[in-house]
Amino acid sequence: MRRGGLFFTAALILAAGHASAAGIDLSKPYGDKYGCINRKGQEVAADKMLLVTDKELITAASACTFSDKQTQADGSLVVTAKCEAEGEEGQAPTKFTIKRSAKNAKKLVVADEDGNVMGEVSRCK
Repeated sequence: MRRGGLFFTAALILAAGHASAAGIDLSKPYGDKYGCINRKGQEVAADKMLLVTDKELITAASACTFSDKQTQADGSLVVTAKCEAEGEEGQAPTKFTIKRSAKNAKKLVVADEDGNVMGEVSRCK
């Protein structure tokens, strides 16, 4: 009976992991101050901006279109994208990690494939 209890506990932990993973919902855009202002097009000039939607990640110098999103065991998303950089020809494949901020669960942290934090974003209002 004890073994069955352990299996049930493990199943609950896995289910909880999937529930928290579902918590990163990109159906509404997330951005920093300028990312949210510019979410419908370039409305104000900004040297630094970050916008994340369910289909793309946009910075002041690049636009990346998502081709795949995979939820990790810790609830973070690893996103595969093709990016166009300002002033460069073609698209380059890259990956990003999007996870909940340790400081504020309502915010997301976006990091490049080397782990460098690109910024912290909040849901656009």
